[in-house]
Amino acid sequence: MAFTAQDVKALRERTGCGMMDCKKVLAEADGDMDKAAELLREKGLAAANKKAGRIASEGMVHAIADMDGECGVVVEVNSETDFVAKNENFQKFVHDLAGIIMKENPADVDALMKLKMGDGTVEDELREKILVIGENLKIRRFERFAGKACAYVHGGGTHGVLVEFDASNEVAKKPEFAAFGKDIAMHIAAENPSYVRREDVPAEIIEKEKEILKAQAINEGKPENIAEKMVAGRIKKYYEQNCLLEQKFVKDNDITVQQYVDQSAKDLGGEIKIEGFARFEKGEGLEKKNEDFAAEVAGMVK
Repeated sequence: MAFTAQDVKALRERTGCGMMDCKKVLAEADGDMDKAAELLREKGLAAANKKAGRIASEGMVHAIADMDGECGVVVEVNSETDFVAKNENFQKFVHDLAGIIMKENPADVDALMKLKMGDGTVEDELREKILVIGENLKIRRFERFAGKACAYVHGGGTHGVLVEFDASNEVAKKPEFAAFGKDIAMHIAAENPSYVRREDVPAEIIEKEKEILKAQAINEGKPENIAEKMVAGRIKKYYEQNCLLEQKFVKDNDITVQQYVDQSAKDLGGEIKIEGFARFEKGEGLEKKNEDFAAEVAGMVK
């Protein structure tokens, strides 16, 4: 079956692949458009596997919350370059992925990969995106909270925060609650707390911190009995720095987050409790790609 330049163009628009690749598979498929698309996908699987070893530490984080207060999701998908995060095709994939997580509630990333997306699975769609975009892409992690949740995305996807609340339906449906929830999420994005409240800090963490603080005081020349007393004050400072409710509220340093919660609950006519949060920062903890490989090699041979 013969094919025309218009067929090549149509296949390119349909798949996002290069013109020459489209021309080659149309020849292999004798002009059959569906067969050609399938061949591209098959070739893409091989291409995706080839790219899988490349470092993916860029990308984006996305967070959404159900307006009816049913659940919220935050997800991170990584790419090799920051440029891809600005790609509308990539952004749509991440947004759609968050919707699937919200609806299907998978147990983990492996379970997510097996869920339906488009004409295949999430894994199929990811591999197709690798083919079209030309970079290694990885679904790194996600968190899903059931119940009342508020979401915040900063910097176009550099940070994503999801906060879980305990509040009545009457309180949660007020517009002011959404604004309050966003304030809390923005605070978490900015101040990066480790725990909600001091009771959440594991005992072994506190004991280790006390050992370090005592050693610091002794190294400052303080007697051991004085060092012991200093530790109590410094542990209080540790809680203030690491526990969300004890931190100074980022929009008003004259009050703590707990005081802001209490005041907001009073204004909204009910009780509000922060149950938990998830804060994702794009690429945190991942190995970064060396952007000047040629310079690195040149330096090694000097």
